[in-house]
Amino acid sequence: MSSPELAERIAAAKREAEQLKERIRSTKEKLSDTTLRRASEKVPALPKISMKVRRTLKGHLAKIYAMNWAEDERHLVSASQDGKLIVWDAFSTNKIHAIPLRSSWVMTCAYAPSGNYVACGGLDNLCSIYNLKSKEGSVKVARELSAHTGYLSCCRFISDRQILTASGDMSCMLWDIDAGVKIMEFNDHTGDVMSLSLSPNKNIFVSGACDTTAKVWDIRSGRCVQTFTGHESDINAVQFFPNGDAFGTGSDDASCRLFDLRADRELNQYTHDNILCGITSVAFSYSGRLMFAGYDDFNCNVWDVLKGSRVATLSGHDNRVSCLGVSSDGMALATGSWDSLLKIWA
Repeated sequence: MSSPELAERIAAAKREAEQLKERIRSTKEKLSDTTLRRASEKVPALPKISMKVRRTLKGHLAKIYAMNWAEDERHLVSASQDGKLIVWDAFSTNKIHAIPLRSSWVMTCAYAPSGNYVACGGLDNLCSIYNLKSKEGSVKVARELSAHTGYLSCCRFISDRQILTASGDMSCMLWDIDAGVKIMEFNDHTGDVMSLSLSPNKNIFVSGACDTTAKVWDIRSGRCVQTFTGHESDINAVQFFPNGDAFGTGSDDASCRLFDLRADRELNQYTHDNILCGITSVAFSYSGRLMFAGYDDFNCNVWDVLKGSRVATLSGHDNRVSCLGVSSDGMALATGSWDSLLKIWA
């Protein structure tokens, strides 16, 4: 086949693809009979939310980059570029473990559901797993998971035996921790993957990337099952809605958004005229009515998920809020910042 013929066939295929995309778009629009804001007009507005700092966790000596609550609602792990992973008791503010890391360039950390392990990773391209319940008493590296060719941006345990990782190499991976090997690789993003969130049913997860898309993956098949567009810049954070039917995103385009898996579309946008900076992290309240978002301007904004309005601004940090999370019982919000402090709000 001559090259002009080939070029013509490629052009025809592209035209056909565009037409199909347009048909999908118009079919979706026909099904979209209302908006979330319109549907929730009769729902009473939320009162002003008044949350205060109840605890301040001091101990890190440099910027905190990541935190993750344990399932027991009491402990949390934080990672800082002082080269330490600290496991805290959020009630007493005591440090349970201070784990020195081989690489101080850490970008993510995670707490296993069982409470037996914590994990972290960053510019070393590794996911390091630490056993908190080792026989020797001191916390040791149980495994170093190596296969990513870019920095580790996010990791989340499925169980003590499996963990998911997201990386700047544009892929996500599923690992067998005991064997120390990669079980599955998830490739479809065209930019650095910045964040992932595991669905409550543990069979699917969502990832957000610098290609401005969020993708939903089925762990059983290893395939991307849905792609959500709409953001105009890097997606830095994704978090599943408590019931697993939707997820929230935070982006450098200064907006948070809510996407629904069943409607296969964006449901709401959370923006304000005087918010011009990027979002680093997002989390939902226990009921899902509130969305918490950490911003580069040192604040954490609280949004009414249904109505799209801002119901509170939590100002307590002196630098970028880099990470946040809601405890599993919904009773506390933790924020971590480049000011080297963690704050517990309620």
